[in-house]
Amino acid sequence: MRAVLDVIMLLLSLYWWVVLAMIILSWLISFNVVNTRNQFVDTVWRAVNALTEPVLNPIRRMLPRFSGIDISPIILFLIIYFIQQVILRYGYPNVF
Repeated sequence: MRAVLDVIMLLLSLYWWVVLAMIILSWLISFNVVNTRNQFVDTVWRAVNALTEPVLNPIRRMLPRFSGIDISPIILFLIIYFIQQVILRYGYPNVF
């Protein structure tokens, strides 16, 4: 059972990094530092969006509009942190 919890923790940590990469890449694209006409950038952008949009879209629908500021990744970071803390505090001590 502990191995399952370790895998869940690893997947949550990896997803946290994917969301962070999405945030940084979106800023770089918005400020024209990188261009999506570049095939590598476009491939990475599509992959990161494919991984994050299914989770971020329901969060965006629940949040009110903040005049162009997207805080859904922050909410997702808080959700990931909460799940990790629940696993650490309640999952690991109860596993034999």
